[in-house]
Amino acid sequence: MKYISIIGSTGSIGTQTLDIVRNNPDIKVAALSCGKNIDLIEKQIREFSPQVAGVWDEKDAADLRSRLKDKNIQIYSGMDGLIEVATAGQAELVITAIVGMRGLRPTVEAIKAGKHIGLANKETLVTAGHIIIPMAKEYGISIYPVDSEHSAIFQSLNGEEANEYEKIILTCSGGPFRGKTKKELENVTAEDALKHPNWSMGKKITIDSATLVNKGLEVMEAKWLFDADLSQIEVVVHPQSIIHSAVQYKDGAVMAQLGTPDMKIPIQYAIYYPKRRPLDGKRLNLFDIGTLTFEKPDLDTFKGLALAYDALKKGGNMPTIYNAANEKAVELFLNGKIKFLDIPATIKDCMDNCRFIADASLTDVLETEEAVYEYINSKHL
Repeated sequence: MKYISIIGSTGSIGTQTLDIVRNNPDIKVAALSCGKNIDLIEKQIREFSPQVAGVWDEKDAADLRSRLKDKNIQIYSGMDGLIEVATAGQAELVITAIVGMRGLRPTVEAIKAGKHIGLANKETLVTAGHIIIPMAKEYGISIYPVDSEHSAIFQSLNGEEANEYEKIILTCSGGPFRGKTKKELENVTAEDALKHPNWSMGKKITIDSATLVNKGLEVMEAKWLFDADLSQIEVVVHPQSIIHSAVQYKDGAVMAQLGTPDMKIPIQYAIYYPKRRPLDGKRLNLFDIGTLTFEKPDLDTFKGLALAYDALKKGGNMPTIYNAANEKAVELFLNGKIKFLDIPATIKDCMDNCRFIADASLTDVLETEEAVYEYINSKHL
């Protein structure tokens, strides 16, 4: 029996992980957490019988305890609740499917508790890769990427010496606005930005895909996951989303992972690595696909990706400034407070004006996030 915990069980990655659990009786859920979707997590708890659950608000936790009086379960709230879920006794693997920097501290505590990590929370490595990767090595913990692109790189490296690769080819769909000009993007709405051509994802990550900030975050994540220099990571726009990413080796050979756009593949691979299990779903048919195309990313129109390179070059807490500024800007955009092109403009403003710390500790990272939020709030509230 394999025991797992899921941080963010009611979101896109979390619900798909539970679909995999339903089809594999040798997986047992030890703990679940969510933000505010109390109705859904109640159903999940009744179905999967975890021993521990966490929700963000204490009022919601009290409500959930009342609803689940008939179940033998411990229910916690806030950051303490996330940490309880991340360190739940029987769990061997923690799927970190929560969005944002709330996933950082639970990941740290899970590693210290000896849990392997199925990483779907980009912000953990974006903001603290310089802390997390050495810590995982110290505790003998494996980090299995759950993002489709990083899983593809991980799979393409499997069976090879990691230091033999020459280049990581990180593919990008281009999002809903691929090929658009700045002028055309001036007045696009949140509804427009949420229409991703290939993937079904949560709102925040879908907006990030539209700005290409998501790809910027993935470049940062790839640096830490695969010990890569920035010069070794190449972003390629691939609108069909069939090649999920690739690795070019020193002899010129390129290994790629292909498949239909289905997040269950990387999730299940992370759970059962290094084994593969049967998985229902649409199979790739190259005759139906016909043609695969590739383009260079437009870094002038989609400045979110260019700014990510700048943040990674600067290092320290600059990736945290980048990430926190984006999180707040996306929130403002979804609430109709700023325009689409104001998202990268807000990121640049914060990178130019928020305090830079070259050697950022975990405390510095968390304080930087708050400082960025305060800086943006001072301008928009």
